[in-house]
Amino acid sequence: MPGPEAVLAIDQGTSGTKAVVVAPGRGVIGSAEVSLRPFFGPGGAVEQDPRALLESVVDAGRAAVAEAGEPIAAVGLANQGETVLAWDPSSGEPLSPMLGWQDRRSAVLCQRLSDHADELAVVTGLPLDPYFAAPKMAWLRQQGYDGGVVTTSDSWLVHQLTGAFVTDASTASRTMLLDLDVVGWSPRALEIFGMSEEALPEVVDSAGLVGETSVFSARSLPLTGLVVDQQAALFAQRCLEPGAAKCTYGTGAFLLSNVGTTAHRSGSGLPTSVAWRVDGSTHYCLDGQVYTVASAVRWLTELGIMSGPQDLDRLGSTVDGPSGVVFVPAFSGLAAPWWRPEVKASLIGLGLDTSVGHVVRALCEGIAAQVADLAAAMTTDLGRSLVALRVDGGLTRSTVLMQTQADLLQMPVEVYASPDATALGAAAFARLGVEPGLHLAEAIEAWTPAETYEPRIGPDQAAERLAVHRAATAALFEGPS
Repeated sequence: MPGPEAVLAIDQGTSGTKAVVVAPGRGVIGSAEVSLRPFFGPGGAVEQDPRALLESVVDAGRAAVAEAGEPIAAVGLANQGETVLAWDPSSGEPLSPMLGWQDRRSAVLCQRLSDHADELAVVTGLPLDPYFAAPKMAWLRQQGYDGGVVTTSDSWLVHQLTGAFVTDASTASRTMLLDLDVVGWSPRALEIFGMSEEALPEVVDSAGLVGETSVFSARSLPLTGLVVDQQAALFAQRCLEPGAAKCTYGTGAFLLSNVGTTAHRSGSGLPTSVAWRVDGSTHYCLDGQVYTVASAVRWLTELGIMSGPQDLDRLGSTVDGPSGVVFVPAFSGLAAPWWRPEVKASLIGLGLDTSVGHVVRALCEGIAAQVADLAAAMTTDLGRSLVALRVDGGLTRSTVLMQTQADLLQMPVEVYASPDATALGAAAFARLGVEPGLHLAEAIEAWTPAETYEPRIGPDQAAERLAVHRAATAALFEGPS
């Protein structure tokens, strides 16, 4: 007898769109992926072509549905969170390029608004930084993109698919325009950013009927799941209780910890966001970011130092531990807990005996050290240490990086068993939206780690290695601002 109908989940990311069809009890039965390449320009510009992004969603979704060859019950969509564009709600046409979450051109605007930083942090839970959506939205308006609406990318995609004008609570919480406690648009935040007259989408639950779309198959399908990509991965890895944490290693590294149903404000420079809202009940999370992870690997690849992520182990394993070469991979500035967008990457300690292996190993150490600093900030905010870290993303295939991470964290690192954590999280929200009464845990497949990395060094040695990286980071600026 066939089980419940499958759902289509779409993970729309920076470097590509992944679509999977998930059947309860059977896992992924169809998948497809379409690559995308952002444009990196002067002044910290990071842009994407809105039309290419939409085509990637449609093409990947159709291919996954065709491969599955089964009826689909619903669609879930995970999005980049802080990526924005201006567009015409009448025609659906883009009016601007899509500004990626890494775009830094609104830094000057943030500087002008710095007197409001503390107030915005209290209202929205977010530090004032170009990373978040509102500075980029306001910057677009200042650049002369006056017509239509300016929103996060999910609202445009959903409108293209269904005609609805919505965003979910998790995405709205990444704008700096949401009152975190009432989970509604903040008049005061809108006033600060000069956006009081903007038409903003309705804030909806992460699970529930948004509209219907016929772009993926001949049959019209309900769109019932909407969520930010990192929150989707948090959900997929069953981080349902306060203190449960995961880190995704993709274009950047994103560490999130569930903090329950109270909007806890960080005292350590970490953002607080909506993890998800289901049946009107809001769950929150603390998060921290390392902006350049896979993008740092790509930089080394484009320089010819390595041929791709697969070389992290081949080259990094030629060096037995740290060698005095220190890499701070701050190519797009430093995010939490420093919030120093002007900082540049550094590579120090080079000598005539420095090899490619030393540089690659130093990159792995630098990424892991920044994640460890984020975990330390979370420990301070939560009042207790994380017990283990669940991890996902393409770079978790690197033994060198994951072992380094376990060593510096001094805790087990548990690798998620599927490469599709974000998509599986989106699928779970879609299922919650189409099956009323389903409990959160029932929507997520149980999993066991594909690999668990235990620390191989002691706490004193880990502290020494972290101190080296903290000193190298501190040398880039006089202190956190």
